[in-house]
Amino acid sequence: MVEFALSRSRSRRIALQHHPHGSRSAAPRRGGGDQAQPETLAPTQQTATVASGARWAGGYRARLRITDAAVIAAVVVAAYLARFGSAALESLATPTGSRFGSMALLVALAWWAGLAAFRTRDLRIIGVGAGEYKRVAHASTTTFGLLAIVFLVFQADTARWFFILAFPAGFFGLLLSRWLWRQWLTTQQRAGHALSRVIVIGKTSDVANVVAQIRAGSGAAYSVVGAVVEEEDPVGTAGVLGDVMVLAGMSRAAEFARTLAVDGVVVAGHPNGGSEYIHDLAWQLEGATADLILATSLANVAGPRIHFRPVEGLPLLHVEIPQFDGAKHVAKRAMDIVIAGTALLFLSPVFAVIALLIRLDSDGPSFFAQERVGRGGELFRILKFRSMNASAPTQLGALVAKSEGNGVLFKMKNDPRVTRLGRTLRKYSLDELPQLWNVLMGDMSLVGPRPPLASEVSTYEDHVHRRLYIKPGLTGMWQVNGRSNLSWEDSVRLDLYYVENWSLMGDLIILWRTVKVVAAPVGAY
Repeated sequence: MVEFALSRSRSRRIALQHHPHGSRSAAPRRGGGDQAQPETLAPTQQTATVASGARWAGGYRARLRITDAAVIAAVVVAAYLARFGSAALESLATPTGSRFGSMALLVALAWWAGLAAFRTRDLRIIGVGAGEYKRVAHASTTTFGLLAIVFLVFQADTARWFFILAFPAGFFGLLLSRWLWRQWLTTQQRAGHALSRVIVIGKTSDVANVVAQIRAGSGAAYSVVGAVVEEEDPVGTAGVLGDVMVLAGMSRAAEFARTLAVDGVVVAGHPNGGSEYIHDLAWQLEGATADLILATSLANVAGPRIHFRPVEGLPLLHVEIPQFDGAKHVAKRAMDIVIAGTALLFLSPVFAVIALLIRLDSDGPSFFAQERVGRGGELFRILKFRSMNASAPTQLGALVAKSEGNGVLFKMKNDPRVTRLGRTLRKYSLDELPQLWNVLMGDMSLVGPRPPLASEVSTYEDHVHRRLYIKPGLTGMWQVNGRSNLSWEDSVRLDLYYVENWSLMGDLIILWRTVKVVAAPVGAY
């Protein structure tokens, strides 16, 4: 689901609810339009809890400001100490030390201002996706780019200490601190805290679909507390949505939002009345605590590919067409070479140990090679550590009927062909490590769609062939979202989403999530 917030009053703040999921059932679920009259609800209790949510939101942003300031101050002071060493305190009284101290203060203030100017603490991006990290990175690089020009003009040669030490240390320090705060925020949200309370409005089927997606997404950060449907009898919707209040009558959506004191109103699909209804609803919500959010039906389109461009009062929505070559792909290839080459160098002793253990555990070679389909349908031989007995290919025919896979892939949780050591290798994905060589040679990428067999590709529907537009990956969205537990439809959906929306920052996040998944494996067999 792609979301857009209609900007109305920029001075309004988003209030986040600070309560467990269970507390949102204080008002009972309504099954019919007459029973769900807004005036029958208890707005006093709901409104009181919103205040605490607003305080929580302000407190979280304050923590980010303090942490950002601490990181910046630490690296700037470190640059000063590196410049003057043990005489740092005495140097403050000298003209050289004073000038360097002034530059340090300028760097710190400019960096702090850059983080604010690029809205790195915007509540719409913190804790969700890669947007927060991208803004921090953009703010930092832009700030130091401008500082480089200033220092060059004034011929401040000693400023190199800030670029050699302060910038790289602060850059990674800021990203690390944001990641640590995100882990805390995620823990809070899983416990039902720090969630934006929303109602969803639209046709019953559209409302049910949006609510299901919000509840399925671990990073949705929303708690659905109510729904407004077009149908006069919303009993069926109430049964699907469960613990939410359901109201019939779209004309009363704004009143319902005020009564529940929600943080957002999500418009699902295309309600009757179209843009005129949405425009009127935006007016009706003026002065309320709720943002207006449109859940579009654009499939596999991520936020960075979407841009608004108003032309003479007509808001145009631009959707970038995916590009499958160019500078961004060159950068991806460069990252593949550096990381894969470095990993192969440092992991070579591990490779030797695993290869020896495989030979000792069962008869047969240490490595297993299999033909897979790469970018553009080209065939290549993928490398793995052997995790099955040597006669595994000949035994496949007798086991096909017992497959527990997703209908296209053969999978068995207790495959008799897997060796004792092979189960451990598969559980922690150690059998996949030799594919680093495929990445280095250019057959694969570190991150990408799952490398398919030729037999799978022969069954693809036309749109599924888009998986082959980029190189398959050693890991990918399928690896960090359930692995073998995924259905075929989910596997295709994740791969196609990645193909059309990938980014270098997104790749780094997937690589990090892969490390976490391998450490606590789910769906690996």
